[in-house]
Amino acid sequence: MNHFAFNNLRIDATDVENTGQFARMIEAAVYPGDELSRLPEGILERYFEPAETPGHYRVIESIRRRIAFQQHDLLSFQEIGHGYSLVLCKNVLLHFQPLERIEVLRMFHRALAPGGLFASEHTQEMPPELGPLFERVLPNVQLFRKLDGGECGS
Repeated sequence: MNHFAFNNLRIDATDVENTGQFARMIEAAVYPGDELSRLPEGILERYFEPAETPGHYRVIESIRRRIAFQQHDLLSFQEIGHGYSLVLCKNVLLHFQPLERIEVLRMFHRALAPGGLFASEHTQEMPPELGPLFERVLPNVQLFRKLDGGECGS
């Protein structure tokens, strides 16, 4: 990202609980070093700083200012905002029933800006019912672009 785009970046992080480990980690922006070991080379040094707790790292301030945490139940099927360039949903859809997954994905479609991207874990395939709403960006990757054709429903 160039400097202008980065200064306009906003990240909405959500979880169904506002008191769980995820919420605490997001608000503190501190992560154990072993959980960051899979980051590509250079990312840890560029975007993290040592935290007070030995072996832990904190996200740098310029990024922390752009992250807002809020409680959100995906099964409400109500989007938390609109015009998102990217929606990333990891490790949650697999816990839902097939019809619930479809409704959550429709909600994400409504929340995305035209041409926005949706990414999920590699184990989740896009339901065929939603073919008119999304196109796969890359083969063998769970990254999809919002299509404006088709009816997303409510």
